[in-house]
Amino acid sequence: MKSFKHPDDEPDLVRAHPWTTALFDPAHRYYNFRSEPQLIRTSLEDFAPLAKWPAIERFYELLEWINGATSIFESNDCGTRGPGPNKSPKFAKSLECTARLVILFRELEWNLSFANVTWVVTAAHHYLNQTDLAFKWGVVGTTTRRAQYTSLPFPESTQMGYQLMLTFWAWGDTDLEVMDNLGRSFVNVQEALSKVTDKTREISQSRQ
Repeated sequence: MKSFKHPDDEPDLVRAHPWTTALFDPAHRYYNFRSEPQLIRTSLEDFAPLAKWPAIERFYELLEWINGATSIFESNDCGTRGPGPNKSPKFAKSLECTARLVILFRELEWNLSFANVTWVVTAAHHYLNQTDLAFKWGVVGTTTRRAQYTSLPFPESTQMGYQLMLTFWAWGDTDLEVMDNLGRSFVNVQEALSKVTDKTREISQSRQ
């Protein structure tokens, strides 16, 4: 699957983890899906109107895995838009949809190291580029964003770190095609991140 490094559109913004409510809409708030996984299918405002599509079930399954017992990650934020008119002339389809997912190490101290997060980015690209090679109509971008981990001990300077945003783009000529391609992208990302998890644990164990 195609992937690339996507620049941060707001490089000076430091995002909090955990956050409370969204500035643009107080109805949008942070949920800890590790402790309350049952909320995955009921609390995501962007995804609920699209729930008829199998792609949304694939996304819920991706969230369940990320926040579940076999993953080293947890989620911080997510959203989606589409289907709508294609804004990417490089892809010869009439429709486009997008989604985003922000993840971080559940061992919060690991997120303070830029090298750690950069390694995840490199590994994610490595495994994505080995996954579903025939897939043409979906792309994933990775963005390393600044974050403050407010549950770590003070001072604030020791709470500063990073998190990883995955941005999905999918294309198609019908709503069905574009949503199927989005769902395929979610499956591919879960496969790649599962391999990143396994490799991270292997390296960690070898250093003990």
